[in-house]
Amino acid sequence: MHKATLTYFPPLSLLPPPRLPPKPLKSVLKTTDSGLLFHDKLHYLKSLKINTQKALTQNPDLRSTPLSTLRSVEHSLTSMGLRRAEIGRILDMHPILLTSDPHISLYPIFDFLIHEVKIPFPDISKSISRCPRLLVSSVDNQLRPALYFLRNYLGFVGPFDINSQTTMLLVYNVETTLMGKIEFLLGLGFRFYDVKNMVVRSPGILTFSVENNLVPKADYFLKDMNGDLEELKRFPQYFSFSLERKIKPRHRMLADCGIQLPLWKILKVSDGEFNARLLEMRLAMAGEET
Repeated sequence: MHKATLTYFPPLSLLPPPRLPPKPLKSVLKTTDSGLLFHDKLHYLKSLKINTQKALTQNPDLRSTPLSTLRSVEHSLTSMGLRRAEIGRILDMHPILLTSDPHISLYPIFDFLIHEVKIPFPDISKSISRCPRLLVSSVDNQLRPALYFLRNYLGFVGPFDINSQTTMLLVYNVETTLMGKIEFLLGLGFRFYDVKNMVVRSPGILTFSVENNLVPKADYFLKDMNGDLEELKRFPQYFSFSLERKIKPRHRMLADCGIQLPLWKILKVSDGEFNARLLEMRLAMAGEET
């Protein structure tokens, strides 16, 4: 008969500590690399003079977007002739562009401007620099409908066709913005034919606020200046001048002297030339009285 043997286990306190598996080096390196890459990304944004805090707030995807994507956006804008300072200003205004795919978001807009709007390639950079909002506007839902309306309804064709100075009109919604300006002018008593002639000669009218710009200027012209619509038809640029800094002061100086002039003679000249002409007219009037 065999005796049972007992296996002896030392107390746990006497056992050596267990050997834990080493920490995964790969994950540590990945975290370190991510920190370095994010730092490089911030440095890149600052080199473009972009407000990094604003950019990250408005576009949280920036945190996970590779630096290569950001550089591809800059490259696509550079290829259109934009300088780095202009690119930085544009991307600071619209940080959402920083994480865009140029082939999906940017090149279709460039193609539209070149082939449909017919902007010469050297002028593309001027269009974008003047109105960066073009780059965040949908071709199908915004730009193309606006172009159709401007050309086919308002007469922006031939010598008045959309150019690098007027491409900004394409970002205005037809129903909520452009039509509001047209309806205001029609409400003053102009015929649609007259309105078309006015806006193609002075496109800025379509960019002004009806409430804050057009209404007060029209009221001052019709009531204080006792003007008539025929003169506004001849000089629609009237709406482009500052009411407080130019229109009112010059009109009041002339009114105090009992002098009446056409709108274009009142507003188109510089301050120095206006004052010189006013002095000449006052001297001439004084000479007639003696």
